[in-house]
Amino acid sequence: MERGQICLRKGEERDILAGSVWIFENEIDWIDDICKDGSIVDILDSRMHFLARGYCNRHSKITVRILTRDPAEEIDAAFFRRRIEAAWNFRQKLGFSNACRVVFGESDGLPGLTVDKFGEYLSFQIVTLGMEYWKQTIIHVLVDLLSPSGIYERNDVPVRIKEGLSLKTGCVYGTVPELVQIQEHDAKMWVNIPAGQKTGHFLDQQENRGRIAPYVKGGSVLDLCSHTGGFAIHAGLYGACSVEAVDVSAEALHMVQENARLNHLTNIETTCANVFDLVKEYTHRQRQYDMVICDPPAFAKSKNALSSAYRGYKELNLRCLKLVKTGGYFLTCSCSQFMTPDLFWKMLREAAADARRSVRLLETLIQSRDHPATLSAEQSLYLKGYLVQVTE
Repeated sequence: MERGQICLRKGEERDILAGSVWIFENEIDWIDDICKDGSIVDILDSRMHFLARGYCNRHSKITVRILTRDPAEEIDAAFFRRRIEAAWNFRQKLGFSNACRVVFGESDGLPGLTVDKFGEYLSFQIVTLGMEYWKQTIIHVLVDLLSPSGIYERNDVPVRIKEGLSLKTGCVYGTVPELVQIQEHDAKMWVNIPAGQKTGHFLDQQENRGRIAPYVKGGSVLDLCSHTGGFAIHAGLYGACSVEAVDVSAEALHMVQENARLNHLTNIETTCANVFDLVKEYTHRQRQYDMVICDPPAFAKSKNALSSAYRGYKELNLRCLKLVKTGGYFLTCSCSQFMTPDLFWKMLREAAADARRSVRLLETLIQSRDHPATLSAEQSLYLKGYLVQVTE
């Protein structure tokens, strides 16, 4: 079968040779007539030398996403099996088994594909046309390698529309119940795969949730943007005397309460409120906690929104620092890929100075190791955070 070819402009091969896996429309010199959107194509440099192989979509600004740099490697069912098997073996080697991200897009050599494991069930998301063409192959491989009781697709993200794809959700293999129980460290958690955030649960904070044990024992904890209570439940299990979980979603807080019952915890209360309004009210009331955790949704979803997002992060972090007792701890995170670690650190330093709190850094946080960031794709390191102590 003849394969289409795409030729880059002179000099545009530098990023590809350096490891980049995306090719943008303005980097391309020509596309031959047999290239179809979603099809596998060969990428050539300006001297007509082979660079890589991937899939294309001329309706996307990212025209090509690279799958391999080996001219002898065919993109077929065996290719997807090799990649998914390698990804799963890697997670198992790290000790992940019950709940984890099995495939993390570009970092596992499968751009556009996310697969999460929740106990006996899998949830996946495909966001590109080229990967959508291989959906049935991917499902077959997942069934063969992981033997799940059910697989659910969460293809309901708006970015699919930009790729010319429809939005859809549903069970594609076996059966998937509304609620699935998983194990994170010592915590049991309910996960709503069909209706939960992303693919059902925020697995990227899993390892960070396990790191709070030394900081919460015997203390009071305020968990802001708690969602279904990942940090709150762990704090309760790790011996906090009281935990207040705050979220704007009453439905999410209902799950916090269910997760508290599941773990036989009586030291957790929930507050339904906008966190900006609440921290402002609490600072006026001079309330303080032994530990404050702040893990908000992404404020900067585009570069254009970064300036206002920076101000939002600073205001929120400033007030959170005022809510920490002297000697207490503050865990702050951002999942905005445009809020780089350096920029987030700059914001936190400014917030501490304006709050007139002396702060020392204890731990630097990133996403769990089942979400490995590839150095050639800056956007893959999206979660960053700091765990600090307020000394005065």
